[in-house]
Amino acid sequence: MSDPLASPLRLPCGVVLANRLCKAAMTEGHGDSRLRANARHERLYRAWSEGGAGLLITGNVMIDRKVIERPGNVAIDASHPPSVDGDARAALARWAKAGSVAGNPLWMQLSHAGRQSPRYATRQPVGPSAVKLDLLGNYARPRALREDEIVALVKRFAQAAVVARDTGFGGVQVHGAHGYLLSSFLSPATNLRTDAWGGSLENRARFLLETVRAVRRAVGGDFPVSVKLNSEDFRKGGFNSEDCLAVVRLLNAERVDLLEISGGTYEQPQLLGMSGRAADAMPVRASTHAREAYFLEYAEAIRQVARMPMMVTGGFRTRAGMEAALAAGDTDMIGIARPFCTDPDCARRLLAGEIEAMPAYEKSLVLRPRGWLSPTSPLLLAKVVNVLGAQGWYYQQLDRLADGRPPAIDRGLLHAFARYWWNDLNKAARLRR
Repeated sequence: MSDPLASPLRLPCGVVLANRLCKAAMTEGHGDSRLRANARHERLYRAWSEGGAGLLITGNVMIDRKVIERPGNVAIDASHPPSVDGDARAALARWAKAGSVAGNPLWMQLSHAGRQSPRYATRQPVGPSAVKLDLLGNYARPRALREDEIVALVKRFAQAAVVARDTGFGGVQVHGAHGYLLSSFLSPATNLRTDAWGGSLENRARFLLETVRAVRRAVGGDFPVSVKLNSEDFRKGGFNSEDCLAVVRLLNAERVDLLEISGGTYEQPQLLGMSGRAADAMPVRASTHAREAYFLEYAEAIRQVARMPMMVTGGFRTRAGMEAALAAGDTDMIGIARPFCTDPDCARRLLAGEIEAMPAYEKSLVLRPRGWLSPTSPLLLAKVVNVLGAQGWYYQQLDRLADGRPPAIDRGLLHAFARYWWNDLNKAARLRR
């Protein structure tokens, strides 16, 4: 009897993925002071390539070095020649080679942080409109982009995709989820424009669609182009499931090779398994809580309209859950992230039958299971510390793997939270831009 997880997947462009497991994108924060790739990327991605997943996707590579998601991002900014010069390209080529040593493709995720760029990383964030991200004062009010700037950013996405192709990456993913720039244009809560880039859904989706078209024209028809899209923003007045279905219908005409479904923003971080501000949050259905993967219920509806292969990311841990999702036709690829932080070999071990579930530490990474310091606390500060503490814990594991050291799973949440902030602030102080 064949193993559904081990079955290959042929993409519309003709590329064949060896199995159905993907190491989904996670921000690494390992770039140097000039936002270039280095040996830490090579070490980390070589371990993941040898770990058995059929596809690896990088953390966000920024197409605008002035507006980044965090210090330590890698940037490919065509407006800044040093970020695309010989040294930068050579470093990218080494990263691409290391991340595909086992024969799997390594795709580069292309992103722009938009309004979700913290004060210590960006002097002036930008967005579709001047709608501030109100999260403990850590984000400045964004400046609304001019139309000529939007057009220029579309071109930068395409130029970065060409650099990715030419330096040996096996594909690209356009990041249109999680509240970053393309995602914020899709949402009526953050896109208040009245020109051709706002208002109707078709106008709000224009930036994403123009970017995908430009990337496809630039890289050709035989190079994989993926899109990451929110199933919902999970906030009142935001991008909802009906909007998602409409955008997928528009993407059907754009020769997309893989559509990754996720959800949430910094304000409502369902992508991390938690919600944010109660006043802004949309209720999550009980049936969604009952599923192993966070966004499978949304994927069922999206599957009915999507003509391209799909990947669902967020929450998958057991072989049984993954096989059930594939058998139901809700997804074609299984996107997995956090388990690779503590066990880079987990895909190979799952495929070999050595384990029946990926490592999971989420339930133990909380200040308190219940009460005022719990992840469900009405206090925003408690939510933030729990979310960023757990996130920081996984960042610490990535740092250790990138340095050739084993994970430190006994490290506490508060220690990880403090270390995360200390590391990012120090990286921000050393940025040379």
